[in-house]
Amino acid sequence: MFKTVLEAPDMTVTVNGVETPAWNGETVAGILMRVPNAGRTTAISGTPRLPYCQMGVCFDCLAIIDGVASSQGCLVPARPGMRIESQRGAREIA
Repeated sequence: MFKTVLEAPDMTVTVNGVETPAWNGETVAGILMRVPNAGRTTAISGTPRLPYCQMGVCFDCLAIIDGVASSQGCLVPARPGMRIESQRGAREIA
């Protein structure tokens, strides 16, 4: 869900160590698209990527969310105090 920036944020989350405003109903992927240089990079070439499909198919929204790597940001709703870090390189396999 995209919100107009005129509305006051409902919460703050931390993205790569920086407090960032967020709104109820927003996903981690939506937040990553607003924060400069917060997207992931590919494993082989290091090419920067941003969330693309927004439905869990492309894996371009992978992030480290509250310490859990390879989380699909498009499927995770924002929560107050959430800690999000950019994921660099290949996704981890459990």
